[in-house]
Amino acid sequence: MRYVGAMRSLLCLLVALAGPAAAADRAFPFAVQEKVLANGLRIYAIPCDSPGIVSYYSVVRTGSRQEIEPGRSGFAHFFEHMMFRGTPRYSEGAYNTALKRIGADSNAWTWRDQTVYHITATAQALPLLVDLEADRFQHLQYTEADFQKESRAVLGEYNKSAADPSLLMEETLVDAAFTAHTYKHTTIGFLKDVEGMPGLFDYSRTFFDRWYRPENVVVIVAGDVDPAALFAEAEKQYGGWARGAATPPIPVEPPQDAERRRSLTWPSPTLPQLLMGWKVPAFSTTERDPAALEVLAAVVFAERAPLYRKLVLEDQTVDSLSADTAQYVDPFLFTVTAKVKDPAQMAAVEAAIHAELARVAAEGVDEKTLAEVKQRARYGFAASLATAEGVASKAAWFVSLTGRIESIDAWQAQIAAVTVDDLKRVAGTYFVPSRRTVISLVSEVK
Repeated sequence: MRYVGAMRSLLCLLVALAGPAAAADRAFPFAVQEKVLANGLRIYAIPCDSPGIVSYYSVVRTGSRQEIEPGRSGFAHFFEHMMFRGTPRYSEGAYNTALKRIGADSNAWTWRDQTVYHITATAQALPLLVDLEADRFQHLQYTEADFQKESRAVLGEYNKSAADPSLLMEETLVDAAFTAHTYKHTTIGFLKDVEGMPGLFDYSRTFFDRWYRPENVVVIVAGDVDPAALFAEAEKQYGGWARGAATPPIPVEPPQDAERRRSLTWPSPTLPQLLMGWKVPAFSTTERDPAALEVLAAVVFAERAPLYRKLVLEDQTVDSLSADTAQYVDPFLFTVTAKVKDPAQMAAVEAAIHAELARVAAEGVDEKTLAEVKQRARYGFAASLATAEGVASKAAWFVSLTGRIESIDAWQAQIAAVTVDDLKRVAGTYFVPSRRTVISLVSEVK
């Protein structure tokens, strides 16, 4: 079985690297077929050489970004839990039993702009998967007691995460960086909101009815899938799902005009940490800057980069250094995290990071390094398409940001087109004090 699985992965990877897209300039090399139902539900079929296996992704284009009412953060993540509670046709136990009988792998995840439910199973089980998923999206059922039990479980998850200083740092960063936009809170929500969640049963119905609607959901099936059969089954199972009402607007974040700083302490031993965030544009496949920032992260902060070698390997003042680019629907933060070995070195490490970004803005990088980084990015993307689940997962991510699968090729084309001048421009434009928020954390234990 391991050999067969490896061969399936290799087949999908070979298609990704040398299939029809090799002749055309396409990074996502599959013959995607699309159907949009009358109610707005978009369905993508992505045949991939993965014999006998399909991966079924339901993308709800709703995350913590949509938690617009004060005191109501955390509900997108909460429904990631509640969606497994069952319906009149399939109780929670019956749903789980049906998946176990076919050996399916099922899970879900929530982030700022999306909630994604995914199942990987045999191709023969596809009609059952359509039935199960269409049923729970339209007919989710839970009592107030169920709601309160699950909300307390979410609080337990929060408390578990809070044992790591990373959550406190992230919470502090977004709370300081944003004043109006819902990116101000993390996906799990403000603690006070999570604590108050058990009393918001009626609001939970409002949230679900508002966002879990066909025009806000995209279904993606990759692998050994017959598009015509999938579309016919989807029409039958999802066709009666009613559209929702107009969705409320998301608050617009005003421009930041000065650096913001917060200093934190941690009650137990931990390495000193820096978390820096710079306001950068929203994800885009038509503007060059987001792609240039993605490339810049690899050029400046990867393990092969001069800054990493100096701080981590040569000076040994930093235990770890990483950057995270901002792929979000609205403008967010380009973040840099550094775990520093000695609190006395915090200022020097921060200064070194600022100096390297300023150097790139002034001097750029050599063409060879840029070419290698872009080539590695393209190969890494192709390698991520080695399985049906990998194909569906990548498609789900881009669909959650743009609503369309075509954005994959457009994004990869932007990455390929990044120049040294692009890197100089974004380094000089965005990594300035007025866009910066800095969070520092040290242990109270001496």
